[in-house]
Amino acid sequence: MDSNDPGSTKPNMPLFWGCFIALIATSFGFITRMLLLGRFQQDFALDKVALGELQGAGVWPFAISIILFALIIDRVGYRVAMIFSFVCYAVYLTMASMAYSAVHGVTGEALHAAQQRGYGLLYWGSIILALGNGTVEAFANPLVATIFRHDKTKWLNRLHAGWPGGLVFGGLITIAMANTARTGDWRLVLGLIAVPAVIFFFLLIGAKYPVSEREQAGVSYREMLSEFGVFGALVGFGLIFGQLGQVFGWSHTVVWTLTLLVAAVFGAYTRSLGRGILAFLIIIMMPLAITELGTDGWISSLMERPLADAGFHPGWVLVYTSAIMMVLRFVAGPIVHKLSPIGLLMCCAALAVLGLFLLSRCAHAPLIGIFGAATLYGVAKTFFWPTMLGVTAEQSPRGGALTLNAMGGIGMIAVGVIGFPLIGALQERTASQHLTAEAPAVAQTVLVHKSYLLGQYQAIDPEKAQLVTDTAGAQAVASANLAGQFDALAKMARFPAFVFACFVVLFFYFKSRGGYRPVVLQHTNQKAE
Repeated sequence: MDSNDPGSTKPNMPLFWGCFIALIATSFGFITRMLLLGRFQQDFALDKVALGELQGAGVWPFAISIILFALIIDRVGYRVAMIFSFVCYAVYLTMASMAYSAVHGVTGEALHAAQQRGYGLLYWGSIILALGNGTVEAFANPLVATIFRHDKTKWLNRLHAGWPGGLVFGGLITIAMANTARTGDWRLVLGLIAVPAVIFFFLLIGAKYPVSEREQAGVSYREMLSEFGVFGALVGFGLIFGQLGQVFGWSHTVVWTLTLLVAAVFGAYTRSLGRGILAFLIIIMMPLAITELGTDGWISSLMERPLADAGFHPGWVLVYTSAIMMVLRFVAGPIVHKLSPIGLLMCCAALAVLGLFLLSRCAHAPLIGIFGAATLYGVAKTFFWPTMLGVTAEQSPRGGALTLNAMGGIGMIAVGVIGFPLIGALQERTASQHLTAEAPAVAQTVLVHKSYLLGQYQAIDPEKAQLVTDTAGAQAVASANLAGQFDALAKMARFPAFVFACFVVLFFYFKSRGGYRPVVLQHTNQKAE
């Protein structure tokens, strides 16, 4: 095993555990927001797509910070990135507290303006939270890949057990605070992130950090950028500028101009389109991330009705599947060595298709059926993210922090820009069609036309739906919303189906080359930061 010193056999475990707890902080920020979606929708009068955009605001800025820090982290150092992430968490909690205060106790004509002001604070606070989360991965991923450079996939899986671990413990605490989340001061729920944030800050502020693997091997900055290349710049910065354009109202011309400009600079400096296998991994990462995180983001609301009927909090599904992930990621080593990283990813994609399809049939299923399907889905998604990062680090070590972190950044921004709003639109479209067919008169009064990044859609306006007073009409609206929720899961199975096909291609590619083998760099620089 590796440590800061390449000649040592003892790993630097305090650094690893500091990074692990930092990952717990990111998932605390995620799950506390996800389990408060119903409260946010109520307090700020949001429809499902607006709610999806709020979810996305807590995800897509991740890509900005992780990619930008990946470009400079070898120069500014891991410590600076760690401090920046901690500051982001502090600012987020301050803005979220202000958002609650904006609407708390406000009634009458002033309420609408208060809701808009509060939503704005929560939205921009969520963006700052995501910047902090991205920065955590910007320093944690390359740091662990450097410390354990001879067994990256195994230790990146263990590092990313911190994410589901945080979902489990944060979810349990949030469920225990269900009454507070439902009717009380939800700032107390969001404030849970402060606990792991303070712990990782004090663990890492005085640590001695290693020089990156790329620098130890004498790989130049230009060579690192060449691995990413023009293709990586087009995809990564295209998604970033696309989301920024949506936020700031930029035209498509501005978005494309900025994207092509950055890609042109990459091309002029590196004279490289990027490594072919890295480009293929980038294509896979987007639907893979949507499969895992996009579904996680909606799973509580999708399971709310059947679990409520059984007398359980909807968050138990996410806690349960996350517990499976946490345990399996810690024992990933033997599984990876048995199946190879590509074989493992191929099996997980196939299981994800089946798991999502079965979950989509759980609208009226008994509790055992829900958790049976959730078990399959939980096993399927376990190894997606860290194993993809492991494959990237093992096949493109010359790309250093950039290729490793850009892969995670592209995945996260795809979830925020495409995944969350798309699932929301899928729900609204199906619900609108169901309501139009079952109760056309009610549909005419509650349906509204809206648009988002990917096109037009019809939605059930929540304020108009509350004005439906007759029992039959109210039941028709509720039935339509339920149909939309579960139909979205069935359609989500298309993403892991595509991912499975891609991994089959990679499996035979490596088989033709004698099997999967990591690319190993020879190290010459043994300095420490």
